Amino acid sequence: MPRPDRRPPPLVVTPGDPFGVGPEVAVAALKILRWDAVIVGQGAAVLDEARRQGLAVEPAEAVGPGAGVRLVAVDEGDEPVEVAALRTAVGACREGRARALVTGPIHKARLAARGFPFPGHTGFLGHLCGVPEPVMAFVGRRLRVVLATVHLPLREVPGAITERRLLHVLATADGAFRTGLGFARPRFAACGLNPHAGDAGVLGREEVDVVIPACEAARARGLAVDGPMSAEAAVRRVLDGRADALVACYHDQGLVPLKALEFGHAVNWTLGLPIVRTSVDHGTADDIAGRGCADPGSMIAALRLARRLARPS
Repeated sequence: MPRPDRRPPPLVVTPGDPFGVGPEVAVAALKILRWDAVIVGQGAAVLDEARRQGLAVEPAEAVGPGAGVRLVAVDEGDEPVEVAALRTAVGACREGRARALVTGPIHKARLAARGFPFPGHTGFLGHLCGVPEPVMAFVGRRLRVVLATVHLPLREVPGAITERRLLHVLATADGAFRTGLGFARPRFAACGLNPHAGDAGVLGREEVDVVIPACEAARARGLAVDGPMSAEAAVRRVLDGRADALVACYHDQGLVPLKALEFGHAVNWTLGLPIVRTSVDHGTADDIAGRGCADPGSMIAALRLARRLARPS
């Protein structure tokens, strides 16, 4: 009778869109790291890339402990293959058969055209985990960013910035940075929504009416929050070491400085889930997909952060 495999649960990797660079960077990263892992995705895309790069990949029926890199192949069915792969991977994490999930990029427009109702990974992962408001964060070498709103048209952002939402984001980030990254009391630099953080209401009322009360409520709970301040001042504060993370009101406010300084090294980290999930900081890169020149740096960073976050307590 075979002995049970006593290895710890593996990392599970979903490469994302099979027509983007996800399969390439997933295979390249695992070849460099030489870690045990399970890839869940379209079989042909993963195996073609593994053959091209010379990585041995063994078939597996399900996610679980084992040696080397294994593939649980998912075929297109009632839903897109990348969506089905996420369901399988999240289920494995929630059941303890995987220690953390690392995702490659999905193509939001292609998925939306096939009826996918979520604007990205974050909301769908929250749906699968029963978490109505997961929080998107990014971890780089010098800059960490937490987003108060994510994939919204700019005209919808002011209405989505509420005191309750900001307080939820700050509290979720505070807990995650303590337990995941080891900060005893993480310090947050909160951006205002408007230029110059509204200039005391001259350039907008959102700071006076919403952001300042949220920051005050967070401080009353014992959180270390400075602001609101202009976005450029908040970025400088983190880079100077006077804060541990930037809290941005909207997507580009936080992602522009992050990607200017950290592209290829930053990791997307979803806060508030009952599982560990990290991801690359880039999209499907259709313009270079299939050319064998995609940089696996962000995938390597995502795998390393996932293993760090999923370490035994």
